[in-house]
Amino acid sequence: MKKLVVIFAMVLIGYAADAQVMSAKATWVTVKSNNLKCWPCQQALERYLTVENKSNFESGILQWKINLLQGEIRLQFLPDRVTADQIKEAITGAGFDADELKADSVAYKSIPPICKRAEDGGGPQKGKPCHFPNN
Repeated sequence: MKKLVVIFAMVLIGYAADAQVMSAKATWVTVKSNNLKCWPCQQALERYLTVENKSNFESGILQWKINLLQGEIRLQFLPDRVTADQIKEAITGAGFDADELKADSVAYKSIPPICKRAEDGGGPQKGKPCHFPNN
């Protein structure tokens, strides 16, 4: 009888552990940014997210993919470590707009001129594409 109780307890612990793993299933979010159109912008945002992910998000962001032509970033994250809203706040903290949120004004001033919003003179210039690494 004692063995049966121990086995039952171990099975329950195993199910509880599986439930925790299942709740940490990776999720994707896509964030639009009006001023994420050029290679230097991508590099600046990636550097910022790498540091932010290690220091504040407990490595909750698993990966990201930036589409410069669409001005969006697609991120895969663990919702038990970081939320989509926290990710958007981090993007604004890097100086970039994130969906309806505007970039932090201090951070926005520090990003390269080409990474500014189009109304501020940033982004691709006519005849000079900037979404390739060697431009």
